[in-house]
Amino acid sequence: MSKQLAELLLKDKFITQRLYEEAITAANKGMSCIRTLIDGKAISETKLLYFLSQKYGLPSINLAKYEISPEVVQLVPAELARKCQALPIQSNRGTLVVAVCDPTQLGKMDDLKFQIKQNVEAVLTTYSAFDTAFTKVYGSTAAIGEAIKSIRKDMQVERGKEGGGGVEFELVQVHEIDPSSTEQDAPVISLVNSILSEAIARMASDIHVEPYEKRFRVRMRIDGVLHDMTDVPLEMKRAVVARLKIMSRMDIAESRIPQDGRIKLKSGGVEIDFRVNTMPTLFGEKVVLRILSKKNLQLDLKKLGFETSQLELFKKGIYSANGMVLVTGPTGSGKTTTLYSAITELNQVSDNISTAEDPVEYNLEGINQVQIHKEIGLTFASVLRSLLRQDRDIIIVGEVRDYETAEVAVQAALTGHLVLSTLHTNDSASTIMRLMNMGLEPFLVVASLNIIVAQRLLRTICQKCKTEQVVPVPKLIELGILKDLAEKVKPLHGKGCKDCNQTGYKGRVAIYEVLDFTKTLKEMVLKGASVMELKQQAIQDGLKTLRMSALTKVIEGKTSLQEALTSTMEN
Repeated sequence: MSKQLAELLLKDKFITQRLYEEAITAANKGMSCIRTLIDGKAISETKLLYFLSQKYGLPSINLAKYEISPEVVQLVPAELARKCQALPIQSNRGTLVVAVCDPTQLGKMDDLKFQIKQNVEAVLTTYSAFDTAFTKVYGSTAAIGEAIKSIRKDMQVERGKEGGGGVEFELVQVHEIDPSSTEQDAPVISLVNSILSEAIARMASDIHVEPYEKRFRVRMRIDGVLHDMTDVPLEMKRAVVARLKIMSRMDIAESRIPQDGRIKLKSGGVEIDFRVNTMPTLFGEKVVLRILSKKNLQLDLKKLGFETSQLELFKKGIYSANGMVLVTGPTGSGKTTTLYSAITELNQVSDNISTAEDPVEYNLEGINQVQIHKEIGLTFASVLRSLLRQDRDIIIVGEVRDYETAEVAVQAALTGHLVLSTLHTNDSASTIMRLMNMGLEPFLVVASLNIIVAQRLLRTICQKCKTEQVVPVPKLIELGILKDLAEKVKPLHGKGCKDCNQTGYKGRVAIYEVLDFTKTLKEMVLKGASVMELKQQAIQDGLKTLRMSALTKVIEGKTSLQEALTSTMEN
């Protein structure tokens, strides 16, 4: 039993000659020699798993924290699983993923492939985790399988009563992060947990796991800027990616196409969601995780960064009986937060509020949120059409991406509904042209649009290391600050300290450009005015541009002059 593995461990000096002899003696008595060494504390399971993972290039998992579907287990009879010493854990697109603890027995996978008529991929786990999971799974598979069949039968009956087949909601496994137990976990599991914990602690918004030819790096985005987090040993590349895919409920056997998944973590009693995407690249799969924590979600309009006059104008738009309010800006500019804050402001028991989102990032109490599924035809446009028949008052569209969605949104706005949505444009005035470029007639844009909000996120100066920055008064005047203010203002910047990771910045604040689509602007649109002409007229009417708003934050001492200039542009 496992003599081949014992010989390998001796050859690679993982065990001594004495331990090898003990293992062989146990094997001659019909016992598992490796399990004997583990039970006798002669070798560490964690170190063994790491060694074998590196030796054979196989990803490792912790079965104790992995939920195995009874349907997958039923693909392999208990006798066959015992013979091959392989535990099925996932099946997708003709490939079965099995957990093994002794990689020297991988030759038995050919028998398994022949029996189940599927490709087989192996992942490594510890002996104790394998034994526990094997006993648990094959001791109760039949009963669980019958229970699932019964539940599904009931669900089908209920769906039949409700008249629709439809979408099954994914059950997300909650992964616990417990710093005190990292020594007991497999190295890859501990590494991944450490990466996620560090990103949460540093309030990162995204994690990038990136494979290259000669390195495998992890970066995280803090306050909108990517920073190097760590370099992972190149030989652990497959194992780390596989671990993240397993946690995200992805197909770990499929590496040729992008995949999407979600991870729900519990750290310190707080649940945090991660939206996960994989992308095949030249040297392996890149994984990007977007961190979604309600704890960091600011839903108070007064605290977002609106100036008083801008907030009044925005509220005028969202409290209108009908029409369309658009929030615009590039990816990562805080549009979703502004939209969710507006929803929270409008959320009254007397109003029916429905959203169409892709994806639904945060669950909001009292809001009917719909997840878009393009694969089954549940698009923004189709959901919007359905919402118009749902006794709706306020409709929120996650993003206007195409003509069809824009057309239905405009129809809703013109038939007595308030529609809020987002769009990717550089400023408020160009949003009008973007809608017409999608194919909307100018008279429809004029009739439906109320308020346009453009926004950016500026990094705020670290309060621990802020200091005055000497900037000549003529330079400040040249940039657009009034002479009286330029002579008084003392721009600040951060020198960099331990508290802000030597960046000089900590936290972010939003700046806004709120355009009131006045009668004058509407007449100009109908006459074919350019974006520049519309913007100049809006400024004459009192529009405060993104650059002006950014300079206001400089005057207030919230951000640096450099950040204000690099984050905004003036045409």
